[in-house]
Amino acid sequence: MIDLLALSYPWLKAIHVMAVLSWMAGLFYLPRLFVYHAERGTNASLEPAQSLIVMEDKLLRLIMNPAMVVTWAAGLLLVATPGIVDWSMIWPWTKAGAVLAMSGFHGWLAVERKALLHGRGRSGRIYRIANEIPTLLMVLIVLSVIVKF
Repeated sequence: MIDLLALSYPWLKAIHVMAVLSWMAGLFYLPRLFVYHAERGTNASLEPAQSLIVMEDKLLRLIMNPAMVVTWAAGLLLVATPGIVDWSMIWPWTKAGAVLAMSGFHGWLAVERKALLHGRGRSGRIYRIANEIPTLLMVLIVLSVIVKF
């Protein structure tokens, strides 16, 4: 299996990068949808709220969840490729921690979507602040992988 992983490394890396891009797009966009949802107010017409609910659901279920699964699967296969990761360095640990945090953020977004559905969501300000979290994690991940500190 290891030889097969070494041969398929460029393909795995390409799949991983595409999945990460899809996942990140969702992580950037879903909190923004939450801002609109939270700030639409009780006097807004029902249609915009329904549109937001459908958009939030489809983004999470059809794009973000599968992209996260493929990101993790391809990433773990890349880590299993011999000679790719030197665990004595700091960068794989910072990347791993940031990816775990990103996955936790993804889970938090799923919980928040349900809270919004039941009228218990947070303020638009909280979702605006939360919208910065994936950016910070992405910077840490990219620096970890490229600079390899």
